[in-house]
Amino acid sequence: MPSALDLFLSKPRQFDLIVFDWDGTLFDSTALITRCIQSACADVGAAVPGDVDASYVIGLGLVDALRHIAPDLSRERQIEVAARYRHHYIARQHESVFFEGSLAMLYVLKARNHRLAVATGKSRRGLDEALRMANLDGVFDATRTADETSSKPHPQMLLELMTQLDAPPGRTLMIGDTTHDMLLAANAGTARLAVSYGAHGVALLSEHAPCHVARTVADLQSWLLQNG
Repeated sequence: MPSALDLFLSKPRQFDLIVFDWDGTLFDSTALITRCIQSACADVGAAVPGDVDASYVIGLGLVDALRHIAPDLSRERQIEVAARYRHHYIARQHESVFFEGSLAMLYVLKARNHRLAVATGKSRRGLDEALRMANLDGVFDATRTADETSSKPHPQMLLELMTQLDAPPGRTLMIGDTTHDMLLAANAGTARLAVSYGAHGVALLSEHAPCHVARTVADLQSWLLQNG
């Protein structure tokens, strides 16, 4: 009797291109980013945001995140906070790991010839370092970061990925853990799937009408096996 994986591999694809957010979707880094934002604000004497406010901006580019967290700081002071954030994150990034099952899920999707991409609020340097540490050369067909294109929820990074990989909006799925990802997909005209094990919860994500809200990586993989 064919296994669920055999059935998945033989099924026609609904989506040619699957685009993942990074932090909080594939990588279990939400708590670390939150703490690094708080430490950076404390270092320069700025008001320290609570957990909810600090985690809300995950997924945005760092400049946009700081505008939300500390709108009253001058540009120069925001640059100081950004530098301290990078200091704390680089020192502790080894503490973060992939969510259990996410790497296996990526390889299953590759076996079915989906094109895979990343659209992230990380910097190019930060993403490249994470990919290098994870030894993921060749898994993703393309990536975009917030410092080389417009930050979420502007659709530019997703539009660029679709153009590069020749995938129309109707054959593209965006997967992420924040409302910024859901708005990115909506603005680019693609389908969107939310995961609630990252920065934003089910209620907030559900307001943006995702095709599914996955509570775990296993739930996400199961949905993709049936509907991807």
